[in-house]
Amino acid sequence: MRERRRALERRAVAITFLVALQTLATIFFVADVAGDIAADGWSMHLLVESCATAALLAGVVFGTLQLRWLVVRARLDEAAVATARGAMSDLVRQRFFDWQLTGAEADVALFALKGFDAAEIACLRGAASGTIRAQLASIYAKAGVHSQVGLLALMVEELVDGDAIKPSGAIQQGTRR
Repeated sequence: MRERRRALERRAVAITFLVALQTLATIFFVADVAGDIAADGWSMHLLVESCATAALLAGVVFGTLQLRWLVVRARLDEAAVATARGAMSDLVRQRFFDWQLTGAEADVALFALKGFDAAEIACLRGAASGTIRAQLASIYAKAGVHSQVGLLALMVEELVDGDAIKPSGAIQQGTRR
């Protein structure tokens, strides 16, 4: 998610720079066309220059709209992540309560959900690997799963909308929504 945010930010900076350059060019050409019309009146050259200026102005408008879309999209993404983070935290807290995990088991389970293995959890908690493996076995038994993957799947299963899963044929045919 962070990489996507960085990509959106880079794209927004690039578009902002281009829109600023286009705006300066548009101002110059509008002033030039207006000066030429005032001095010499209309000609074929001025008609072409006016069309080019109008196209440049359209580019400024489009660039500004694209920039606005990027900013709105970034804000929506951030809001979605914050909502999902909150929902996941609430779910984890509730499941730990439902399974009647001890404080130590809850800490170990949280590390397991984050993807740490038993040795890493032992190092982080300053505990023996055997103790962590025993706590993980107790957590898995209380949760009704057999592995760290099962524990994670149990959590994610409640967050993923079943209607969001499409048959593989629909994705392959380009009908993914």
